[in-house]
Amino acid sequence: MLRTLAGETVSPPPIWLMRQAGRYLPEYRATRAKAKTFLDLCFNPDLAVEVTLQPIRRYGFDASILFSDILVVPYALGQRVWFVEGEGPKLDPVTQAADLGRLDRSRVLASLQPVFETLRRLRRELPTETTLIGFAGAPWTVASYMVEGASGSDFARLKDFAYRDPDGFGALIDLVVAATVEYLSAQVEAGAEVLQLFDSWAGVLSEPQFRRWVIAPTRAIVDQLKQRCPGVPLIGFPRGAGMMYADYVRETGVTAVSLDTTVPMSLAGALQERCPVQGNLDPRALVVGGRALREEAQAILAALKGGPFVFNLGHGIVPETPPEHVAELIKIVRDRNA
Repeated sequence: MLRTLAGETVSPPPIWLMRQAGRYLPEYRATRAKAKTFLDLCFNPDLAVEVTLQPIRRYGFDASILFSDILVVPYALGQRVWFVEGEGPKLDPVTQAADLGRLDRSRVLASLQPVFETLRRLRRELPTETTLIGFAGAPWTVASYMVEGASGSDFARLKDFAYRDPDGFGALIDLVVAATVEYLSAQVEAGAEVLQLFDSWAGVLSEPQFRRWVIAPTRAIVDQLKQRCPGVPLIGFPRGAGMMYADYVRETGVTAVSLDTTVPMSLAGALQERCPVQGNLDPRALVVGGRALREEAQAILAALKGGPFVFNLGHGIVPETPPEHVAELIKIVRDRNA
């Protein structure tokens, strides 16, 4: 993984999967039942270490990603965050600049100490050949939850805030940028070797708004992390960026870019000439398995074999994924004759 992110072409490519620790695994469901809430699971190092290690024990992925959630940052800033079973996250929304007064950056690192303890334990317990990935949500996506108060919306409240009061919304973004830099820097100190920035809702913006609320904040994070954590790779994932992927790579300075399922191989290959790429198998092909999985995976492998490439999904594993299909995918990636 580290060699690939340094620009080396490795065969077979390293593989890990977004949401590789999750509800599709029976051992995860058993561990999840021990925590009262999802945030309790994230903030209990014993349980968080266990669920992070489960897919490594089962599949031997080349990288392990910290088990946590992007909404621990709003929580650490002082926003009320909770999870409703079957509905997802809920937050007391921040809808105007005046609401920023109830957020406090000074409490971020103290609030997230359990996450850093999880990373320290993982660094000790993971196999030496397994890369440890830390992560955070990108400011636009984190702000979407902070303003909307939930997921799955049409982003009307979020976009209205950004258009109506760009200075006030910019203050929120700046606050999330600062908190994210502190959070990710502390993750590196605790043992993370690679960082990933998830911008799950980057694709809902117009080009000017994408530049302002996705590219510029990401660039700020990258620049500050390069000063604080020189040499630590950062993977950007601007899901849904479409034709803006190239500008994102060029203007943010990310080490590598993770591609969503919609990115064609022609664009992926062009991006690969600038930096390592990661992706981008459709998670539904992993659900179906068999011929569909083989054909989709092998097409990606064939298209991107000539440059630095990390095999992954175009988004996270979905809960209904059969665990044996994940093992099948690993075999395909590691054995081109599969």
